[in-house]
Amino acid sequence: MSGTVEGATAPSGTTAGVPTTPGPLSHRQVLIVFSGLMAGLLLAALDQTIVATALPTIVGELGGLDHYSWVVTAYLLSSTVSTPLYGKISDIYGRKAVFQTAILIFLAGSLLAGLAQTMVQLILCRGLQGAGAGGLMAMAFAVVGDVVSPRERGRYTGYLGSVFAFASVVGPLVGGFIVDHVSWRWVFLINLPVGATALVVTSRVLKLTVVRRSARIDVEGAFLLVVGVSCLLLALVWGGTEYPWGSGVIVGLGLTGVVLTLAFIAWESRVAEPMLPLRLFRNPIFSVSSGLGFLIGGGMFGGIIFLPLFLQVVTGASATNSGLLMLPLMGGLMTTSITSGRMISRTGRYKVWPVTGMAVAAAGMFLLSLMDADTTRLESLVFMLVFGLGIGMVLPVLVLVVQNAVPYADLGVATSAATFFRTMGGSFGVAVFGAILNIRMAEEMPRLVPAAALAMAGGRTSQLLSSPAQIRLLPPAVMNGIIEALARSIHSVFLWAIPLLLVGFALSWFLDEIPLRETVHAGSLSPGSTPQPSVPVA
Repeated sequence: MSGTVEGATAPSGTTAGVPTTPGPLSHRQVLIVFSGLMAGLLLAALDQTIVATALPTIVGELGGLDHYSWVVTAYLLSSTVSTPLYGKISDIYGRKAVFQTAILIFLAGSLLAGLAQTMVQLILCRGLQGAGAGGLMAMAFAVVGDVVSPRERGRYTGYLGSVFAFASVVGPLVGGFIVDHVSWRWVFLINLPVGATALVVTSRVLKLTVVRRSARIDVEGAFLLVVGVSCLLLALVWGGTEYPWGSGVIVGLGLTGVVLTLAFIAWESRVAEPMLPLRLFRNPIFSVSSGLGFLIGGGMFGGIIFLPLFLQVVTGASATNSGLLMLPLMGGLMTTSITSGRMISRTGRYKVWPVTGMAVAAAGMFLLSLMDADTTRLESLVFMLVFGLGIGMVLPVLVLVVQNAVPYADLGVATSAATFFRTMGGSFGVAVFGAILNIRMAEEMPRLVPAAALAMAGGRTSQLLSSPAQIRLLPPAVMNGIIEALARSIHSVFLWAIPLLLVGFALSWFLDEIPLRETVHAGSLSPGSTPQPSVPVA
């Protein structure tokens, strides 16, 4: 194998923080390193999916289904805004310490989330948990760039893809089983033994030399980004539910978010060590990949997060069964994720995968939008399979092409930026789709639910939107009205997600295809320069 690793052997010198004489790692050594990465990635990936089938019960107990998107949005928001900061810090202080710190933050959030007594407490703890998850996902893929060349990276990212797919398959099943047989709190507490194992494994197998660079952490930029994005997301989550869309609170949050986001861009353009270097956007591959990540992130979470709600409330599936019913989606994602990585390593070509994947994902989302209370199990399984196949073709490619297009000095921040835009898309996707769900429910409930039931609930539809099990205990006329209202509302969510994926399909045609390098490091290229690939595309 031609890949090299920072710190594989003692370097005789460094250039701009990049070892000049690193030694190669054997296939066995790379797999040992990857075992540590997979242990950490399993934590973050498992908690994205294990909570999906438990969410209807959790929010039903603590706050009602009208707060459905809050638990997910808090996690995605904190993981999103933390990823660029993790990337920058790891470029300065090394990947291993940052990776393990992220594990500890994640475990602290998991413990507190499992002990939460109110919805506010749970949301805050999920935010802390997400702050750790952002580092786990960003660092796992950044270390890949340290140890494997871009040309061979597809082969090894298949292993990370398999972990993500494994967590995607097992997560909903485990989450549903826990909710049905124990308590939803163990959805979070189960992370503790897994995290302890990950700490032990990473301590023993991640042997990466720390190459310290004299640089300053962009605290001001991080603050502007966190507060700006938080304001925008809060405006989307609160609008139409907690406050009217035209209220001073929502308008104020929106304007504040826009102003702070613009201030972040202005600050990043002038600070010496930016958290998200704007010069990266001069690279067309980075720009297009970032846009694709945002769009596929929004579409993916639009499907994965709201499907269990449809399956449990509309079709009457238990939490465990809803996890089983989502197996085709996760299986499709796993199949194409691993297959695309291997094919890219074999052929050196990658553009065909996001182009095809976006088209297939859009078709799958269209099929999901056709589902209603009369949809058969077989039809829903096929629809989810198509959607999963499309998502799996896109996700592994985006990080790979970004790492191949930037110099090694920018590897950490570029990798975390790619993760940032994907999770940012997921954050805004969940917030926007949650707003669409709430708006449609507010319109449909008065039409479909008997007026007497609404009157007894004080005119607040949220009083009737409890857990799926409790909805089934309501009088038939009320229960059927709620189920039909929710079916129509989720239909609207899926329908609005289709244009998002179609825009991604159009954008994917602008992704440049350059040869994949066969070395890990891009030589002594300075930040902002463009690497010259050494291998012609097969």
